[in-house]
Amino acid sequence: MKRNLRNKNTRTFEDGRTNDEFPLEAEAQRNVNYIHHRLHSPGDLMTKELELGSTGLTCVILNIDGMIDKTLIHQHLMRPIIEYDGPALDSPEGSAAIIRIKDEVLPLEEVHTISAMHEALFAILSGDTCLFMEGSRRALVVGSKGWESRAIEEPQTESTIRGPKDGFTEDIRTNSSLIRRRLIDPNLRLDSYLIGRRSKREVMVAYIDDIVSPELVTEVKRRLLTIEIDDIEGSGYIEQWITDSFLSPFPQIMNTERPDRFAASLLQGRIGLIVDGTPFQLIMPISISDAFKSPEDYYQHWLISSLIRLLRYISAFVATFLPGFYIALAEYHHGMIPSNIAFSIASAREGVPFPVFIEALLMESTLEILREAGVRLPKPIGQTIGIVGGLVIGEAAVSAGIVSPVMVIVVAVTAIASFTLPSYTFGIVTRILRFFIMVAASVFGLFGVILAFLVICIHLVNLKSFGVPYLAPISPLLPRDWKDLVLRAPVTLLRKRPQMMQTKDEDRMYD
Repeated sequence: MKRNLRNKNTRTFEDGRTNDEFPLEAEAQRNVNYIHHRLHSPGDLMTKELELGSTGLTCVILNIDGMIDKTLIHQHLMRPIIEYDGPALDSPEGSAAIIRIKDEVLPLEEVHTISAMHEALFAILSGDTCLFMEGSRRALVVGSKGWESRAIEEPQTESTIRGPKDGFTEDIRTNSSLIRRRLIDPNLRLDSYLIGRRSKREVMVAYIDDIVSPELVTEVKRRLLTIEIDDIEGSGYIEQWITDSFLSPFPQIMNTERPDRFAASLLQGRIGLIVDGTPFQLIMPISISDAFKSPEDYYQHWLISSLIRLLRYISAFVATFLPGFYIALAEYHHGMIPSNIAFSIASAREGVPFPVFIEALLMESTLEILREAGVRLPKPIGQTIGIVGGLVIGEAAVSAGIVSPVMVIVVAVTAIASFTLPSYTFGIVTRILRFFIMVAASVFGLFGVILAFLVICIHLVNLKSFGVPYLAPISPLLPRDWKDLVLRAPVTLLRKRPQMMQTKDEDRMYD
């Protein structure tokens, strides 16, 4: 059952009625006139007046052009009404006649009756069709949604070599069916809510009832109740609204385009949000280790997956700390660099007019500009700009003596290392932290790098995602979850669900 989480609109209209919450009139034309008045007679509001066979009863159909399945309306709604040759209906007063039409005349399953004007308006604006019958204070709503939608395609942001190639689309029904195909379980729950006072965007709270913690379900739904906004344009709105700490750059809710990842997360005891109108769905709670996991880790041999995941951890460290370490060593701690490397760096920097920090800041800023330009440009051109632009600008800067070749190498290695992270959002976080560490290194040297690292660790220790510590299973220490942390144990050894989720059913495998 759908639940509207928003407060009612309290505007008063010309006829004195408020909120559209009043019973339908027995005179069909008065209902139709009010809907036209309420919507200001838009050009796409279609009205069709019919007679129920030879009975002489007038029926009026209203829907929005472009949001309906016209074939369904013509074949299974209008034709049965026009061709009705059954016995005359009793007096249409009340609901008996309209229910008889629903049960005996219309060969449709998705039909229900309504009795209030706000229900009729919501149905029409949602893409359904309303049928009013002269003399009846009830109306029929026919499920007729049929707008164009994007076909199921491979996810663009989470591509894998081995694994399913289907991804979420913008249609919530398609997305929910992708989950149900993977989880044929009567305990799967998809609770629908309408969020947004004006847009009434449908959001499904997905979880497996006999696995997930009841307290987690209650908390997620409680936070959804706090959303006070006119419109939800995408899942990012919800993520920002219900996240634990909006000041933290670290993502506390995971977004994904992959149905397999979404379904696997539900089996771990997490909760998912399926948001209508976007292919990016939400998973919660998460820990920092989820940023280093890829769905492909579970489709390959455990040894290969473990080595690749270890490489990601190393790459994240390089992408975050390498420029800071270089600045600290080159400016403050020359003695820690081997003599031959120190001489090479000194000769390479000869003639460079900027300090190491300014040099690094210029190169990193240029790289970020190129990266952002590559994202905004059309895909083929964007890739060319990112690669060729970086090479051309780097070579030109070295030739002009503005930066040293060593700095170009450091920035290039940093950029390549950041591309190994499966989570795009977490990759952005490493870029932000990189500048913070560079500033600390330029002021205090290696002591600044260590201080910045400690500040980050303190922040992570205090961060939570829906009650789950962000550093779990490291802090607090949960040894059972270490089987799927830096290294991934063989599937046959992953017999329990994550301990940090505090699930009702802990067993994944049964003897």
